[in-house]
Amino acid sequence: MQLVELDLSRNEIAEIPESISFCKALQIADFSGNPLTRLPESFPELQNLTCLSVNDISLQALPENIGNLFNLASLELRENLLTYLPESLTQLQRLEELDLGNNELYNLPETIGALLNLKDLWLDGNQLAEIPQEIGNLKNLLCLDVSENKLERLPEEISGLISLTDLLVSQNLLEVLPDGIGHLKKLSILKVNQNRLVQLTEAIGDCESLTELVLTENQLLKLPKSIGKLKKLNNLNVDRNKLMSLPKEIGGCCSLNVFSVRDNRLSRIPSEISQATELHVLNVAGNRLMHLPLSLTSLKLKALWLSDNQSQPLLMFQTDTDPETGEKILTCVLLPQMPSEPSCQDNLPRCGAFESLVNEMSDETWNERAVNRVSAIRFLEDEKDEEDSEMSTLLRRATPHPGELKNMKKTVENLRNDMNAAKGLDSNKNEVNNAIDRVTTSV
Repeated sequence: MQLVELDLSRNEIAEIPESISFCKALQIADFSGNPLTRLPESFPELQNLTCLSVNDISLQALPENIGNLFNLASLELRENLLTYLPESLTQLQRLEELDLGNNELYNLPETIGALLNLKDLWLDGNQLAEIPQEIGNLKNLLCLDVSENKLERLPEEISGLISLTDLLVSQNLLEVLPDGIGHLKKLSILKVNQNRLVQLTEAIGDCESLTELVLTENQLLKLPKSIGKLKKLNNLNVDRNKLMSLPKEIGGCCSLNVFSVRDNRLSRIPSEISQATELHVLNVAGNRLMHLPLSLTSLKLKALWLSDNQSQPLLMFQTDTDPETGEKILTCVLLPQMPSEPSCQDNLPRCGAFESLVNEMSDETWNERAVNRVSAIRFLEDEKDEEDSEMSTLLRRATPHPGELKNMKKTVENLRNDMNAAKGLDSNKNEVNNAIDRVTTSV
């Protein structure tokens, strides 16, 4: 009986013997998770092999004649130490899946474009600075993952990937996407989060099959008007950018179900958003909204997030009139939104709640902010006793009198001076503790 399938994954095998070449009928082999550093010279003689998995074995190089495995359809090389690919790799004309994720590749050879039957290509977690233009030759490619690299641009020739459904380019250095992306008519999932995008090409509107678009953590100031042409878009995430406004064309995304734009700089939401009739989840927390459009009431929202501290997905809203436009608007206890606070100063010793208190009060506009600050609120859970709910639906912290605020400010400024003088925290620990005691007593 001839050996057809061999699974020796995670067996503490230190070396594959050269005699493996005698297993001429072998079709599927998995050596993943073993302490191997190389494949035997005779390995490419296994010419009936169709699936080879050698993930996580500290492999530093492939055999130069790896191309002799001409029947190979799936090659998994994830989590190794590969720094280059041998030229003979292009001889694997039947290869459909190639996983090179989490290696040390600095360059992708131009010959990658010769693997014409390739359907899935994973290159995530490498050191790639560019993708060769020959990538556009892969007309049958369905999934391309180049996330977690050092890419500063994508080639225009990416337009040739006419079968592509998934494009993952997260965690790179991209500032723009090529206009050629609009030729990807079958593209369903596009993830460009954690890059340096300063603008999104108008060509994005031509990706007519797009269902998920993730643009989180970039530098976008606006979205293109063509975004409204994405009739199949279901999930749009633009969190943590620098959006100042949203195009009214956003209402054209008639299949949009989840829309998240938290932590931007939005001051208003266009009323046309109500045209996205399938919208069920809207997250606008961490912006600068003064109010919401009345048209939101026509949507069947299941969650509307205005704050990270919001304890219920939906709030009670009241109608009001915009004094500038005269339009009917929606407002609630969480509106207007307050700009998010800057991160804590790194040069202050950490003293728990007092560190937060010091950083809050160190701003030049402390007096104005303190007097006009919005009280922290939270909603009571539905399970509370009726007796408790009769008292109030809100809990709020006591707001000090402005005179008391000034005294608090002075006291905390003294604390800051003490803390700055106490950079050698260990040697001056008692002094800092005394200063904290003084604040505790006075506040």
